[in-house]
Amino acid sequence: MGRRMMMVGAALLGLLVFGGCSRDQEVKEEVKPKGSAASQATSPLDRWKPDFDPSTATYRCIVSNVSHPVMKGVYAGFAIRDELWKRTGGKIYFDYKPLSVLGGEVEVLGQLQMGAIQGMAVSSVAATNLGPRFGLVNLPFLVNTFDKLDRFTRSGPLFDHFMRAMAHQGITGLDITGYGSYGWATTTPVTELAEAGTVKFRIAEASVNKSLYDAWGLSPVVMPWPDVPVSLKQGVITGLDHTPMVCNITKKFEVAKHYTQVNYAQGLFIWVFNTAWLESLPEDLRATFIEVVHEVCAEIREETRAQEEAQIADARAGGVSFYALPDADTALLKEKGNVVHGNWKAEINRLYKHDTYRPEDYLSEVSNHLGYTAR
Repeated sequence: MGRRMMMVGAALLGLLVFGGCSRDQEVKEEVKPKGSAASQATSPLDRWKPDFDPSTATYRCIVSNVSHPVMKGVYAGFAIRDELWKRTGGKIYFDYKPLSVLGGEVEVLGQLQMGAIQGMAVSSVAATNLGPRFGLVNLPFLVNTFDKLDRFTRSGPLFDHFMRAMAHQGITGLDITGYGSYGWATTTPVTELAEAGTVKFRIAEASVNKSLYDAWGLSPVVMPWPDVPVSLKQGVITGLDHTPMVCNITKKFEVAKHYTQVNYAQGLFIWVFNTAWLESLPEDLRATFIEVVHEVCAEIREETRAQEEAQIADARAGGVSFYALPDADTALLKEKGNVVHGNWKAEINRLYKHDTYRPEDYLSEVSNHLGYTAR
């Protein structure tokens, strides 16, 4: 009963923030349509409005994301929307709401579980709140390059098992898109590990990340993404644990003009949907829905590689300095971070009744497949 009341409360809170949550609207590109003064007061999402009338759809799927659709991994939602409309003959409207329109990730996960919304492109760092197995990709230096990510997504039962991390919560995972390689955006240079000790790093609301920063001996500040812009400008935080693409597109580099390319993990958006809603679709439409999500995600992952390189080049041209840690410091981060692999092994390996693949040691299987070593 207590758990049920907590989830109801989360859903109600999510509905309340629908019209009043803070939004991260500071972006590298202009998002409002140009023209009259009246047009400047319209929604920042107007530029991505569909070129069809969604009111005629038989089924509506509200899908949330906290970030900006200039990023390929976020824009994927609009690509899914348009392809679904075409392939279903206008029967399904994928009502996509990025830019934290529905609130922060933790509260929106509550809405998804309760069925107040139907889908979410949830970041891999926040996804562990309802699916601890998703923490696999947050483990340091495991799935930390685009090549390793490709090997993982093509691993058959290993990837399929990963995507079932929230099945016991009534949530179906279908596929992933990315937003680049994790490192540190800081207001002062971090060229060696000792300099990182003075930085107040913002990290996501995720237990795996908190464990990692504790193991590294650094000072994390857990904070929802919509709160970051003001906190960074006011000095509440002096660094971000994030990717160069996100930092450049959302203009965090205007304050934090230094970036250390740690490259310890790949940032992912995991496309998850309320299982009851998905199964309520007619069989043919459900099959088309799943097929479209897979096809679009695969295409977007390829585009994300090139986008990260372009965003780094753009940031350099804008005056951002990029650094790499000395090899010895990177080795130390990996050695200390391996403790987190051990601490989270039981949660990542835990099996639930919905699991069809039932390995004795899932984390070890993935580590072996990707060639991970502790040193």
